Amino acid sequence: MDGFARHIAACNNLASPAGYVPFRIGAEQVGWLEPDLARWLAYRPRDFHFDAEGVSLPARLRSRAARESILADAAMGLEKAGYLKLRDELFDVRATVDGPVLATLDRGAIPAFGVIAQGVHLNGLVRRADGLHLWLGKRSRAKAIAPGEWDNIVAGGAPAGLTMEETLVKEASEEAGLAPELTARARRVSALSYVMKTGEGMRRDTLHVFDLDLPEDFEPVPHDDEVERFELWPIARVLELVRDSDQVKFNVNLVLIDLFLREGLIDAASQEGRVMAASLKA
Repeated sequence: MDGFARHIAACNNLASPAGYVPFRIGAEQVGWLEPDLARWLAYRPRDFHFDAEGVSLPARLRSRAARESILADAAMGLEKAGYLKLRDELFDVRATVDGPVLATLDRGAIPAFGVIAQGVHLNGLVRRADGLHLWLGKRSRAKAIAPGEWDNIVAGGAPAGLTMEETLVKEASEEAGLAPELTARARRVSALSYVMKTGEGMRRDTLHVFDLDLPEDFEPVPHDDEVERFELWPIARVLELVRDSDQVKFNVNLVLIDLFLREGLIDAASQEGRVMAASLKA
């Protein structure tokens, strides 16, 4: 079981937020700031207020648009100062996964502010006479994160304003050429979470996992520059890949371990299986 548990531990390498500074919007804590970044924000006292509970946007910002303007300006300043790299894609800012949207923030600044990020992952399953098979995507070697590693057939962050189902349809069409009517058959099966310290800051990610049974004659086709190719693998070979190597994108390992547990390839009733399942869930 250690071959699987090490991936869960790698994605949960921050045991405690001790040393981080809470970041609030109104009464809601939405993130965690590293001390250096918090000190940078202290030079903007009109836009960021400091007290015994951490850092917050000023109470005078009654509208969401006003809050977003302050955050966007700070994110641009932080990029110029070398703290982050903007992605020109907005994510929703929430205090909890299903809480109300309090603002939006550039995707590149989400870890720096320690804000929850949400995304979708799709297991493309083919149930053949000789057993279960899974479509994997080989990530482009030009990707900034996990270049050349294996990924789900479809995966992507949820842009501001889109539901998880809408995000899945969008990503499935853009990445693998899946028709919306086919993607609509996908079943939402899990919500997985992890907290990970990276060079970007604190990743607090929730992955919404979907399963989709695909016809045997279906073949995904890369529709953008993010995937080099797709391959259909027997599930036993995928299990060995996760257990014995580091060739799978770090958080995709969690999605696949969850699949192995649900499909009975890892004994979910064993003590080790129960511990892994509990460690994965949001």
